[in-house]
Amino acid sequence: MDIYLLLQKISSILINWPLFIFVIGTSIVCTVAFGFIQFRYFIYAWRQIFVPSKPKEDTKGHVDMTPMQAFLNTLNSNLGNGSIAGVATGIYSGGPGSAFWIVFFGLLLMAVRFAEAFLSMHFAKNAPAGCKLGGPMLYLRAAPAGAVLAWLYAFLCFIFGLLGANSAQTNSIALSLQTTFGITPLVCAIAVTLFILYIVFGGSARIVAATDKIVPIKVVVFFATTIFVLAYHYNALGAAISLIIQSAFSSQAVTGGLIGFSVQQALRFGMFRSIFATESGLGTSAVQFGFTGSKNPMKDAILAMLSTFISTTVCFIVALCIVASGVWNSGATSTALTIGAFNTAFGNLGGYVVSFLSIAFGVGVLVANAYICLETWLFLTGGRFSLLCSLLYCLFAFAGPFVDVTFLWALTDIPTACMLIINLWGILWLLPVIRANVLAFKK
Repeated sequence: MDIYLLLQKISSILINWPLFIFVIGTSIVCTVAFGFIQFRYFIYAWRQIFVPSKPKEDTKGHVDMTPMQAFLNTLNSNLGNGSIAGVATGIYSGGPGSAFWIVFFGLLLMAVRFAEAFLSMHFAKNAPAGCKLGGPMLYLRAAPAGAVLAWLYAFLCFIFGLLGANSAQTNSIALSLQTTFGITPLVCAIAVTLFILYIVFGGSARIVAATDKIVPIKVVVFFATTIFVLAYHYNALGAAISLIIQSAFSSQAVTGGLIGFSVQQALRFGMFRSIFATESGLGTSAVQFGFTGSKNPMKDAILAMLSTFISTTVCFIVALCIVASGVWNSGATSTALTIGAFNTAFGNLGGYVVSFLSIAFGVGVLVANAYICLETWLFLTGGRFSLLCSLLYCLFAFAGPFVDVTFLWALTDIPTACMLIINLWGILWLLPVIRANVLAFKK
């Protein structure tokens, strides 16, 4: 059997309704068990951005990053090309109603992001001697078959980091540069690899410093350009929002282009994009919050929820631009559909704007996940061979532009789904621990 077809078959088995029901069921259980924490502490979470926690020194007098830096690095990881190309694909495949379900499930997933961040900080004291490790690898040990699950999760997360958060991003960057500026994939591969070499060999300090610079650029440029697109189509915003809501609940097929959309498709693709665009439930944010020296895991886990909210908001704004501009049923998909929406407001400059965003988002993910890959590698190797990990990360970054993107995503879907299942199982098992801390928490 062809390898690609085999991967697709395995992926279709894993990423299907049973998985989505499990994820959404877990999100609802977390939301109820924590007393709707994402709503009760929403304003309090925003306050943490302006009054961040100070790190507590460990026995060596050093922490990799503060809770605020972990938040920014998580946001850097979440705001990737899934927000630009992935949302457009969801609108193409699931119709305008997908945008509603992206927001609905994104709000539920905030409780999952809180849970994984809290557990990672709560169990940070159990890190192996001499290692600065955080994430599901620590709290999974408290679940049945914990040692096996922790090792398996770390392995899957490392593979996810090399493929979906590395090669797939350089592939998108190369495609944008070639389409807009005529730069060949080889030149792009060399340039990106040299940049990543500089980042990874500077250690966590350089990764954090790069994140501090990249995130503001991504956020400012994104909101400035998308607000311009929405302002340009201000007369269509009401109709666009109405269409999104109607499509989300209507049992009638809405015909557009060459494809028919129903409420079932809108649900499916809305859930899919919420889960994989925000990475909530995958445990990647837990790796970054795990060893921040947090004095108050509850307080900083509440801050962590905002990364899911912000990335969900970004996804919805992209979807609203596509629907309001009227190009959603043009037959285009992925980045081309987003470019079509921007072209309606920016003219021929739309492609340049989207390409810049695609590059900035992709570079941000590459930087943020360099830390995640390193931490999971250190767990798997007992803290050894960090140089080899950095070289592997650079090698996969170089190879990304030359790999077929559909094959790459098919390869990534499998470890992603498995990470989700393992991590959510750990959260459900430790739900009483989280709930007890939520009930005892005082602002």
